[in-house]
Amino acid sequence: MSLSLGAVVLNVPDINGSAPFWSEALGYDARPDNPAFLGPRNGAGTRLHLDETDRTHLDLWVDRNTSTLETEVDRLIALGAQRVEWEYPPDADFVVLAAPDGTLFCIIE
Repeated sequence: MSLSLGAVVLNVPDINGSAPFWSEALGYDARPDNPAFLGPRNGAGTRLHLDETDRTHLDLWVDRNTSTLETEVDRLIALGAQRVEWEYPPDADFVVLAAPDGTLFCIIE
């Protein structure tokens, strides 16, 4: 498999108010340049992204050594996922998909 659980995007009411709790609860540190991005202190493992506007969802990261974004999107569509209409920025490195049950998630290169 060429995907990993890179991050969980967690909808919170206030990033600055939520970050200290989640940092301590999980043993994570905030990135110095962005307090909304929390990662394991040892550097390895799934990150937590705090977001005030986006819904809670998974970010699946493509292993660029073994696959590509489009290859993984095609594989997941063959498994029953569907592309979601989304307003992408010009430099988007992700695709939004819906699992067969309708749950949204992102594939990120």
